[in-house]
Amino acid sequence: MKFSLALRQHKNLLLSFGLSVAGFAFLWIVWVIAYYCVRNELLFPSVGDTLSSVGELLFTGGELTRAFWRAFGATFLRTFLSFLISFSCGALLAALAVSFRGVRAFLSPVVSVLRTYPTLAIVPYLIRWTSPSFAPVVVSVLVLFPAVYASALACFSDGVARYGDFAKAYRIGRAKRVFGLYLPVSLPTLLTEGGATFSMGLKIIVSGEVLASTAESLGGMMQEAQIYFAVSRLFALTIVTVLLGFVLEGACVLAKKLFIKWDRGVRK
Repeated sequence: MKFSLALRQHKNLLLSFGLSVAGFAFLWIVWVIAYYCVRNELLFPSVGDTLSSVGELLFTGGELTRAFWRAFGATFLRTFLSFLISFSCGALLAALAVSFRGVRAFLSPVVSVLRTYPTLAIVPYLIRWTSPSFAPVVVSVLVLFPAVYASALACFSDGVARYGDFAKAYRIGRAKRVFGLYLPVSLPTLLTEGGATFSMGLKIIVSGEVLASTAESLGGMMQEAQIYFAVSRLFALTIVTVLLGFVLEGACVLAKKLFIKWDRGVRK
């Protein structure tokens, strides 16, 4: 029975891996076709030139490589900071909203406005109020917070529906209900959705850096490459950003698996 289950899981893993490889192969074919249709290096670079630019950014060890790693580190720190603020505030306010109806009613219009407001439109004002380095963080928090809040509120509400009567019957306090009961049950789902939120935050940060002309940032390097028609470098920076997004999502998936493993160990 266990052998059959393990074999089935192994087959599913191989199938998922094969489909992922097929997806990357499809994107590569589309790229090659687009290159030969355009036939203009200033508009669309070849795969070879782009990979060469990736190597130049990552491994040559010159001034360009040092500038890239400084920009990479700064963009990652901004992404992590915006995700940390959004996740902490969203989860905390969702916990208060699920515990107190008044808080939920108060936050409902606020979150709705933040969800629909064109946040990138206020980047010029944020630059004046803060700085080009911090404005992308504010933009990312304003975009990510409503998504995190809505996700956390849905998870906590599901926990209330499943365990609310039990908690009331045993007179468990509100704080213990949220942090001792609802949060542990909801955390795997929050971490899964947190991966998508993390990678989306990276995209918003880079977009904000482009609009704010942030120095020492991936967005700033993309803007510079666009100005000087360094198209292969622009595509290389885009590829690096996409790969970083994959890594961030994978980190959240790994955190989810480690939490589940730890939780099972504690229960035993």
